[in-house]
Amino acid sequence: MTAQATKPTHPLLDQHAGVLDEIRQALATRSWYSRYPESPSPRVYGETAAADGLAAYEAHLNRPYAAELASGVTGSFVGSEVSPYGPTLGISYPSLDLDALFAAAQGAIPAWRDAGPQVRAAVCVEIVDAINKRSFELANAVMHTSGQPFVMSFQAGGPHAQERALEAIAAGLVEQERVPESVVWEKPAKDREGRPAPIRMQKDYRVVPRGVSLVIGCNTFPTWNAYSAIFASLVTGNPVVIKPHPRAVLPLAITVEAARGVLAAAGFDPALVQLAAEADGQGLARTLAERDEVAIIDYTGGPAFGAWLEERGAALGKLVYTEKAGLNTVVVDSTDNLKGMLGNLAFSLTLYSGQMCTAPQNIYVPTDGIDTDEGHLSFDEFGERLGAAVSRLTGDDAKAVELLGATVNDQVRANAESLEAMAAEAEGRVLLQSRQIVHPVYAEAVVRAPGLVAVDVQREDVYTQECFGPVGFLIQTASTEQSLAQLADTVREHGGMTASVYSTSEDVLEAAREAAVAGGVALSENLTGQIFVNQTAAFSDFHGTGANPAANAAYTDSAFVANRFRVITARRHV
Repeated sequence: MTAQATKPTHPLLDQHAGVLDEIRQALATRSWYSRYPESPSPRVYGETAAADGLAAYEAHLNRPYAAELASGVTGSFVGSEVSPYGPTLGISYPSLDLDALFAAAQGAIPAWRDAGPQVRAAVCVEIVDAINKRSFELANAVMHTSGQPFVMSFQAGGPHAQERALEAIAAGLVEQERVPESVVWEKPAKDREGRPAPIRMQKDYRVVPRGVSLVIGCNTFPTWNAYSAIFASLVTGNPVVIKPHPRAVLPLAITVEAARGVLAAAGFDPALVQLAAEADGQGLARTLAERDEVAIIDYTGGPAFGAWLEERGAALGKLVYTEKAGLNTVVVDSTDNLKGMLGNLAFSLTLYSGQMCTAPQNIYVPTDGIDTDEGHLSFDEFGERLGAAVSRLTGDDAKAVELLGATVNDQVRANAESLEAMAAEAEGRVLLQSRQIVHPVYAEAVVRAPGLVAVDVQREDVYTQECFGPVGFLIQTASTEQSLAQLADTVREHGGMTASVYSTSEDVLEAAREAAVAGGVALSENLTGQIFVNQTAAFSDFHGTGANPAANAAYTDSAFVANRFRVITARRHV
């Protein structure tokens, strides 16, 4: 009898077998796949879903979080969330005894490990389904912790994040399924008389987790940027400790509550998923990262701490996956759809006030200008047209706030307010001021429309720093060739999550592809419709490449999941 003679079964495996087949297929073909509708329409989610979700969100306010979120509660509480729209959330979360938290996480491993990849995947799908049922509650939580506008909070914080979770589940599952559970190995051989006497061995392969996984969340996309990591670790057998950003705890608290409920109902220890909240400025992430029990670290945030995690984690033998900061680049050479290009760029700059790791920052345009379907435009004329497109999009305050949301922190606000200083430092000029907009509902919200600063390509000291928020640089180059060279060089040195090119020349588009390969960044070509450079689709688009300093990993390739587990072999003669 082999160690894995009986294939693990579970009611959720039967229930979700079809879903597992669907997500395996979607990942293999990189085709469009959606399990969770992205529209918050009552026709999709029900007439009372929005009101019920708002009521559930409001029930959290001004009180300790009601559900148990971790093991080892100390009796003290932390919590300092204030909505970028103004209101104080007033929610408190338990401080934790870290020794008890990690002991519980490690104690949960054996049963979860031995359940096998398919059962783990089915339970993970059930968790994501449970999270989806709380999408309106999550949308309000994301809105009032990140500052995203409501519809974006619903889509990016809800269904889009949930589908990234499914993608990670599929990727982790297929990597584990590459390893057979058991084989009879046979090597041709002969006995002393020369007769066939093959050597046979029974070999059993056991997938085992690395250990405790630490996920360090960010302020701007608390669910979207965490779910890939959470579910990549869970499906490969690792318990997860989630350390949210102290100003964006609630979305991940809701997530943890949903996950623990499903795990308990499925017969597993809820300590497989735990929340480690902290007070603002406490520095808990550093403490957690250096714990001996932590084997895997996923981080989204600023480059300084990300670089420390990479260096310190490597020294301690931990796997560290980071997404940090970069210079997202657009090269404009020519276009046969000027209106579409300007509209697409304006929307990309405007969405969530540019507070996205994928939002464009550096836009390269030749000194001689560009050819378009509306005639030739000089550099200055292109800048005027782009500024006008942004102004049209954000001109109506009531409509603009539904795209812009609210600025998330003081640094973003300072960036938006310092365009004149940036221009003066760079000997450039402000093409479009970052206009402050009055929110019709939340008077305390600081809402800023994008601004544009024109600089010369020689002023790398200014535009090779990430200027997070509603700020774009229009960079004057000698030629498209120089623009493409700058794309490759600046991204290779400083990092970038996205790049984009506009050209009617196939030669230029091919050169742009080569520049993107040299820089290690994903490229979008001639986007003029309803797909934008700062959006990616689960199961099809890789988010990040791991090939430049902006991120050392990609959502979700095999490298993101395969090293989260190991394979232990047992063998015997047959």
